[in-house]
Amino acid sequence: MDRACDDSEFDVIVESIELAATDVRALILQPVTGAALPEWTPGSHIDVLLPSGTVRQYSLCGDPSDRDAWRIAVLREPPERGRGGSEYIHTALEVGAKIRVGRPRNNFPLIDSAGYLFVAGGIGITPILPMIAQAQARGADWRLVYGGRTADSMAFRGELGRYGDRVQILPEDRTGPIDLDSVLGRPRPDTAVYCCGPSGLLEAVEEKCKSWPEGALHTERFVPAAPQPTAGDTAFEVVLAKQNRTFVVEPGETILRTLESNGVDVLSSCQQGMCGRCEQTVLEGTPDHRDEILTPEEREAGEYILICVSRCHGDRLVLDL
Repeated sequence: MDRACDDSEFDVIVESIELAATDVRALILQPVTGAALPEWTPGSHIDVLLPSGTVRQYSLCGDPSDRDAWRIAVLREPPERGRGGSEYIHTALEVGAKIRVGRPRNNFPLIDSAGYLFVAGGIGITPILPMIAQAQARGADWRLVYGGRTADSMAFRGELGRYGDRVQILPEDRTGPIDLDSVLGRPRPDTAVYCCGPSGLLEAVEEKCKSWPEGALHTERFVPAAPQPTAGDTAFEVVLAKQNRTFVVEPGETILRTLESNGVDVLSSCQQGMCGRCEQTVLEGTPDHRDEILTPEEREAGEYILICVSRCHGDRLVLDL
């Protein structure tokens, strides 16, 4: 293949579907045309645009060097907890179906480090899989602690077997919850900690890593943290520099919804500050960051903002739009 799919969104074919664990479907996606799929790096995710018009994000969990196929894995969420995407993929999507996807984005990149400690819970194993493959290829010192409700619910256990005792599989019904005191109780120099999984696990890991060096912990959430209070929100102006247009964002409103309601077409997806699709460059003003993506250093720099959730400290924000 001598050229890549270069549109921001494009169609792929579901080449195969397999059950990776109880209630986890692994999909192999291939390009519709003869084009190579876009490049990606460990930690990347893609948007999947469903026939209903909703958009869901799934981590790429295959081999980044394979430009002919992507792999994603989808956990079937109970109807009362999910938003409909996983139910469609588990009950209606079939091999040979055509679905539309977005280009990979990486809000959870693997940094260079002498050592890595990976902590995964449930479907949180998906972005970790290509990370440990890359750590192994680099010759880095690494370890994976992988927890789940039961062994049968934990995807890709067989695939992880090739790494031997570097991987610790901990089904909760047999071993209890992950012993984070043992795993994270002693900070280790030159070790990056990567964690993905349910909110409870992430919050516990964040607490344990408070004694680790600053910047050691890297996390990715599948659901946003508890919403920030909005009682103190005040109205502010958002200026679109390229369009020379100004709008007022009212308390309780978002920049994104304000722009959309005024006919401004802006890319967005999760609308929860988690996927990065609506990120914009800030030219003037101080963002009030409420996303789950930007690092503390990026927040301090104030150069970017996720307009689906974040607001403004002050009365005016100028965007490069």
